[in-house]
Amino acid sequence: MLAKKDLEHKMLEQKDLDYFKSILGKENVKADKAHLIAFCYDATKERFLPECVLFPRDEEDVSKILKYCNNAKITLVPRGAGTGFTGGALPSSGGVVLSLERHMNKLLEIDEQNMLARVQPGLVNKDFQNAVEKIGLFYPPDPASEDYSTLGGNVSENAGGMRAAKYGITKEYVLALRAVLPNGDIIRAGKKTIKDVAGYNIAGILIASEGSLAVITEITLKLIPKPKYKKTYMGFFPDVKSAMNAVFKSLASGASPVAMEFLDALVVRALREKLNIDLPSDCGAVLIGDVDGNLEAELRFSLDILEKSFKENGASEFKIAKNEEESAKLWFGRKNASQCTTMYGSKKLNEDISVPRSKLPEALEGIYKICKKYDLKVPCFGHAGDGNIHVNVMVDKENKKELEDGHKAIEEIFAFVIKLEGTLSGEHGIGLSKAPFMKLAFSEAEMTLFRTIKKAFDPNNILNPHKMGL
Repeated sequence: MLAKKDLEHKMLEQKDLDYFKSILGKENVKADKAHLIAFCYDATKERFLPECVLFPRDEEDVSKILKYCNNAKITLVPRGAGTGFTGGALPSSGGVVLSLERHMNKLLEIDEQNMLARVQPGLVNKDFQNAVEKIGLFYPPDPASEDYSTLGGNVSENAGGMRAAKYGITKEYVLALRAVLPNGDIIRAGKKTIKDVAGYNIAGILIASEGSLAVITEITLKLIPKPKYKKTYMGFFPDVKSAMNAVFKSLASGASPVAMEFLDALVVRALREKLNIDLPSDCGAVLIGDVDGNLEAELRFSLDILEKSFKENGASEFKIAKNEEESAKLWFGRKNASQCTTMYGSKKLNEDISVPRSKLPEALEGIYKICKKYDLKVPCFGHAGDGNIHVNVMVDKENKKELEDGHKAIEEIFAFVIKLEGTLSGEHGIGLSKAPFMKLAFSEAEMTLFRTIKKAFDPNNILNPHKMGL
């Protein structure tokens, strides 16, 4: 769809494009149809055309662009690789897309003594992981889009990943940021030090702010030593409830898996039928994950607990991969789960709710009940080790009633999850698609506080407006 312009923001004029070309060069200012279309969508498949795309070369360029846009009241949306699932990088108000992936994509420093690195926001996550692992260090956050998503986008969405069960999510590894405010001022937030309690935690506010407060231009990330050993495990369960009970009981018993992912019966069926993966026909749920450590005894300790907990909760089989090849085979199904669910409908309403781990059985039972009411298929999979469920409400996009019922089901699921002390999003953010549901999760006083913070950073509301319901 085309962008709907805000009354308080002006349309771009030729003089604006001329200014951008004067500071960036014409090769870094694009307003042709091909570029506008290329930057009008993300993984949501929604479309909002920007009026131009700018490719800044450095922090100074970003500062000049923001200062000009702020004075002229031109909206601006920072963008990395555009892999988001909630529309956080969509130019829903037109204006400028500020693309950071072309030039601002460098690994600036690896400090081995202090085990940290400085990067620009356009650096791809997996490229960064590969670079630090070559020297024996490790950056754990591994979103599913790690092969192409950028670190700036990961920070802006506080991305998680499969390894979050043991190592946590992006915010645990951000030590400091450099960023440009909407008025063009350049700020530093955080330090290289392990401890820092001087002043407000501005870096913490910028993390997960979806580019609505400032444009991140440099990130200082904590690294850890790369574990020497890793093993992959898998368990087959008669139903989801048994599998979910095994999750939190394993962790409560002292197991420390890197990842603990789950697939429900609908996903298992899809993997068998679409990819011919050899999974038991009577399997109601699968748990798969890795354990790692610097001593083989560490792995054995966790694997013993996992096997015991799995079997006590009804697992018919507990597998341990013997080598990397077997590990890849076990992981293949989980990594292809999303694409296989399309057999249940032509449109996927994909949400990523999160609940306390002990509430996982209740959460999934409630989700299935809601979708049964509307006669909808809802294959679920995700990060059971940290309570993050990918809920996929499948509908026929040509069936208006079914599509409406799907959206009703999503709203009921959100309301139910909030009652379980869960959250609207574990890692995908709020963006545009979840903005209408913020009122379910936050009081009016809390929403007013969010708006106050937004106005303090961005009084003219030029930076990624209307995301997160603000």
